Order: sequence, then C-alpha cells, then structure tokens
Amino acid sequence: MLSITADIANLVTTWNIKTGMCFLFLPHTSASITLCESYDHHSRTDVENYFERAIPEGQPWYQHTYEGPDDSPSHIRTTLSQSSICIPIDNSQLSLGTWQGIYLFEHRRKPHRRKLLVRALKVM
Repeated sequence: MLSITADIANLVTTWNIKTGMCFLFLPHTSASITLCESYDHHSRTDVENYFERAIPEGQPWYQHTYEGPDDSPSHIRTTLSQSSICIPIDNSQLSLGTWQGIYLFEHRRKPHRRKLLVRALKVM
C-alpha cells in the first residue's frame, strides 16, 4: 500500500479549489485505491496481511494464471476493494478524517506502472 495522500492534496492546492469534490479512478484490474488508517503503519500491514491470507496465491482451483501465480488473486483482491473513491474538498483541502490516508493498493507481487485519473468538480 503506497500512500498518495500528499500527492492528491498538492493537486487540489494547485487547482485552487475552495469547495468541491475530488474523484480518483484507478483503471486497473490488479490494483485498487482505498482509504486507510494513516497514523500507524501497522494498520496498513494488517490490511495487506489480511488480503494475503484471505486470497492466497497458488490455489489449485485458480484457472486464470496467464501472468503467473498472482494473476487470479490480484483480480479477486481488486473486486473486494475499490477502483474509485471521491473525497469532498472544503476550504481548499481534502476533507479526510483525522487518521485517513489515500493509498494505491498494489495486488501484484512485483510493482507495476499504474495510472491514476484524478478529477475535481469545483462548486461555485
């Protein structure tokens, strides 16, 4: 899980949006975008470990394995998480909870190049 909170917050600041909505969409089937506890890194580790245990690699019943043993598990993990989120913007800042952070959640064993679409709707 890679924290991208600061990157998104910087974009919102650059766009000079006082009030609106920030929309994030990750057009991939083996990674997701999510909100998670951002204060204690153990929270992210616990989430990652949960997904590893709940959807392990190498199950004999997986049929979709064209790209390796992480192929089917990565797609299942994505369907159980999120491809998009929206966050209100108030007073030129993302209206996240005190401990919330935005994370790109890679479900593949090896890092991949990911494209995140970020859009904002400005309220006049």
